Amino acid sequence: MTALDLSSSVAVVGTGTMGQGIAQVALVAGHTVRLYDAAPGRAREAAEAIGARLDRLVDKERLTPADRDAARARLTPVDDLAALAGCTLVVEAVLERLDVKQELFRALEDIVDDDCLLATNTSSLSVTAIGGALRVPGRFVGLHFFNPAPLMPLVEVVSGFATDAGCAERAHETARAWGKTPVACADTPGFIVNRIARPFYAEAFAVYESQGADPATIDAVLRESGGFRMGAFELTDLIGQDVNESVTHSVWQSFFQDARFTPSLAQRRLVESGRLGRKSGHGWYDYRDGAERPEPHTAPQAPAPAQVTAEGDLGPAAELLTLIREAGIEVREQKPAGGDGGRAGLVLPGGGRLALADGRTTVESGDLVHFDLALDYRKATRIALAHDRDTPERTVAEATGLFQALGKKVSVIGDAPGMIVARTVARIIDLAYDAVAKGVATEEDIDTAMRLGVNYPLGPFEWDRKLGRTWACSLLDELHRRDACGRYAPSLALYRHAYATEKREGTP
Repeated sequence: MTALDLSSSVAVVGTGTMGQGIAQVALVAGHTVRLYDAAPGRAREAAEAIGARLDRLVDKERLTPADRDAARARLTPVDDLAALAGCTLVVEAVLERLDVKQELFRALEDIVDDDCLLATNTSSLSVTAIGGALRVPGRFVGLHFFNPAPLMPLVEVVSGFATDAGCAERAHETARAWGKTPVACADTPGFIVNRIARPFYAEAFAVYESQGADPATIDAVLRESGGFRMGAFELTDLIGQDVNESVTHSVWQSFFQDARFTPSLAQRRLVESGRLGRKSGHGWYDYRDGAERPEPHTAPQAPAPAQVTAEGDLGPAAELLTLIREAGIEVREQKPAGGDGGRAGLVLPGGGRLALADGRTTVESGDLVHFDLALDYRKATRIALAHDRDTPERTVAEATGLFQALGKKVSVIGDAPGMIVARTVARIIDLAYDAVAKGVATEEDIDTAMRLGVNYPLGPFEWDRKLGRTWACSLLDELHRRDACGRYAPSLALYRHAYATEKREGTP
């Protein structure tokens, strides 16, 4: 199945931000585009706004004047839905209400030919439910663009229960022909990105709600250690707290209140107070004139230890041994002691231990400090440490001084099992395996979607391969032992994956 021919006409219904963006994408690709909006005069205003954006592309030398003029000539605002007759694709971007969308598509079916593709840009409603109202539901598909549509490369091509495979493939290839990177997925709550991204927000909020750390510190750790472009608090302020909370609540309800998708009470209170983020001037952070941005907690300078003893395989943190040696600190290596369950880690000069976060609390192991996962320990500029209130100050100081000697800022947080980055990444990996097992999408498409849709530094399966393919399951298992609400229980798909890996490697 090939993409729609450029000689065919594309219609966009709904001329808000997303509708205008989608129309611009189709227009620049070479299609004739018809714009319709139920509000009188709105389509004409949208056409003028798109023309102005084309002018800016010319100013930036991303479009030639001749191509701009040709695109403008192909753009037609219309005042009557009947004027969309003859189009080969209609993309809807109207109000996120099921009844409104169903009514619109029923009306379109009486206007367009039976071979016209009908597509919705919904981000939260069921494609199956919208298409269920149609006479020919097989030609109905989801085309979920990301905002801003002209700039964001990802398009989720969503097949509803009744969508014909050929129609989905044509939509997929058309998105590719428009210069986008399409990924195919089944009709599931949140599709790919909004389903698998939930832990990024949820775990940050959970650490905050348990008083493990403040928003500025959590955001800094996610950025500077985890490699994420933005932290969860600043990102939801940018998205809008009401918008983000609404998506979270929708996914949670759609999964019959599955504990893995439980919304945050702290975020609910933020929305109820009217602190919606940047657009209201105040969210997690204060954006009003003169307001100071809070700084993340950064530990004062501490002396570096002269030597450490490495016990066992540090796994994802093995690179630290090279960095420690490069910093001029002696590293001795030996097998793990029988105590502490043979746990791998670093023994500090004062006898305290330093171990990678694994889902356990520090209080269970006495004189212990946990350090968080980093995307790349060499490139990371900040490391989070966690300890119990009874951990000796000497141990905390030696752990702090060690990482500072490696050129890292250190944020000391409360005793949060799994800390910040580790629990977030483990849960993202788990949801990704669960999605593949349930036929939502392929591993490749999920990795692509998470990198391009929300700018993750790695896709979940890329991260899993980097960390070791039993790591996420092991950490979540430990978290589930301490909080058996179901939120952290590894999916059956992740368990099977981890068990198969152990069996291949001969692990008892």
